[in-house]
Amino acid sequence: METTKYSKVYRIIHWTIAVSFLLLLITIFLRLTWMNKFNVAAIIQDYLSGTDVVLSQEQLIDLAKKIRQPMWNWHIYLGYVLVGLFSIRFLLPVFGQMKFQNPFGKSLSTKMKFQKWIYIIFYFCVIVSLVTGLIIELGPKEFKKPMEEIHVLSIYYLIAFIGIHLAGVLIAEFTDQKGIISRIVSGSKKEN
Repeated sequence: METTKYSKVYRIIHWTIAVSFLLLLITIFLRLTWMNKFNVAAIIQDYLSGTDVVLSQEQLIDLAKKIRQPMWNWHIYLGYVLVGLFSIRFLLPVFGQMKFQNPFGKSLSTKMKFQKWIYIIFYFCVIVSLVTGLIIELGPKEFKKPMEEIHVLSIYYLIAFIGIHLAGVLIAEFTDQKGIISRIVSGSKKEN
């Protein structure tokens, strides 16, 4: 009987990164939908229509930005958390934990090579997102606009990766790697 196991460190990093990305997506979703500055400005304008207060569109947008700023601060905090988590993730192989994906192994199946390439592309995109986010927050002002244009693209790779990852996990769970979900939650599963 063989036991396949994900280490506690692996599971903690995996789930902390997953929750952080989910919370980041929520902040992005809110910013693009209900908490969109134009929607919030319209709500303020609607509220003020019954009063003597008149604000210009620019003032309404500025007020809307101030109202949604605390929510957006969470996006920034989560970005810092992810910088820390991925720094740990990239250091762990030095200590024999969470090996890097190598898609060039001759004995790997096409499926395994595909999986490893997906992770490499994902890690590259994450690095670009984190670096551009750090430059937006901490870098020179003249770099802010071009970095924002690149950083905004993060939502596309992240949603694509989550979809591919979940599909892959479900396919694995119902085909050749039964119990993969329980192993990433509890760490091990007895196989017959």
